[in-house]
Amino acid sequence: MSDENKSIHEFDFSLICEYFSGMERQGPGSPEVTVKALSFIDNLTEKSRIADIGCGTGGQTIVMAKNAPGTITGVDLFPDFIKQLENNAVKHHLGDRIKGITASMDNLPFQEEEFDLIWSEGAIYNIGFERGLNEWRKYLKPGGYIAVTEASWFTNERPSEIEEFWIDAYPEINTIPAKVTQLQNAGYIPVATFILPENCWTDHFYALQVQAQENFLKKHTGNKAAAELVANECREARLYSRFKEYYGYVFFIGKKI
Repeated sequence: MSDENKSIHEFDFSLICEYFSGMERQGPGSPEVTVKALSFIDNLTEKSRIADIGCGTGGQTIVMAKNAPGTITGVDLFPDFIKQLENNAVKHHLGDRIKGITASMDNLPFQEEEFDLIWSEGAIYNIGFERGLNEWRKYLKPGGYIAVTEASWFTNERPSEIEEFWIDAYPEINTIPAKVTQLQNAGYIPVATFILPENCWTDHFYALQVQAQENFLKKHTGNKAAAELVANECREARLYSRFKEYYGYVFFIGKKI
């Protein structure tokens, strides 16, 4: 694989963490979309327990805590992200309702039927959509909800350049109906599915990286891996601009049967 076609997973974890640590979100999304997805979740109370898996620095976690009752456990593989999440929670006077733990999403330290809601924005791809839906189901109470965003095709056919990019980066990408079928087969009632608006990618993700890239490259002058990481993100942004009518992130919300 050429340097230009590297997947984000091929870069050093600490470098990825540093690059994204200064951003409110580590993937496409927006406060408005988080609130919209929350509107499909019924019966949350002050006693409800929520897990935000792959929470990053907690941009969406803070939004959830401000718009829904209950306590939230944020989970991420990067300790620095968890530290930022907890600092942000205190800053927003939510320290009593948000806690963070460092853990891998394929080895979660939870009990069965512990949560009323499992949330994951832009992160379930790390374990795989189908695997995540199946493995995380045991942590939900009967009638509990799962809400995740997932890269999906909008059309049955697409140009080979973007298809090859995504198959290389995330072979599990599929059409929205195929993903809904996977949700249903994993033991959930499909509750809602909606496409994230374009501004979740442009304004809330790629635009915020411009200054971050400048600072990152200045700090890591002469570091080939750092330059390749920035080039990788820039290429991804260019591809989205060219092919956004063919793919994007989709919110999938299901209720455990």
